[in-house]
Amino acid sequence: MAGVLLSAPAAAKVYLTREEALRLAFPGATVERKNAFLTAEQQKQAQKLSGDEALPGALVTYYEATKDGKAAGTAYFDVHVVRTMPETVMIAVDPAGAISRIEVLSFSEPEEYLPRAQWYAQFTGKPLNDELSMKRAIRPVTGATLTARATTDAARRVLALHKVLHPAAAEAQPK
Repeated sequence: MAGVLLSAPAAAKVYLTREEALRLAFPGATVERKNAFLTAEQQKQAQKLSGDEALPGALVTYYEATKDGKAAGTAYFDVHVVRTMPETVMIAVDPAGAISRIEVLSFSEPEEYLPRAQWYAQFTGKPLNDELSMKRAIRPVTGATLTARATTDAARRVLALHKVLHPAAAEAQPK
């Protein structure tokens, strides 16, 4: 009896759950899930700010954290394709509108395409500006160029959405 070997796509490796990632980003804080519906004008503004024409639809889900009665930050979960398979990252934004943390929740590409934690740490403190680019402040990763590009694009998308949804934080942000 002859058998046929079928190639099935590899399952995504899950590193963190959504709840675990939120606890890492906002230890001891109260986190509340929120939804926003972007107007067509807000969508255009976010696309322009991020430089990404492929922003998701009008519904944006985000998580606001508060600790001791003060804003602790906001987290967004971005799912995007790296090469041919999806990756899910959490991008936490501090109250001033800069990235405070990036966590990889799941990664479906081969693990050798996943940068190390130190690479993700370089995003900390970065606001949305021209420096948030692989050609400027973000170092590329040999062997993981597509992952680095996808993550940088995700960071720009999230910060653009955050700026549109929280204009007061954007005004406080250094240029």
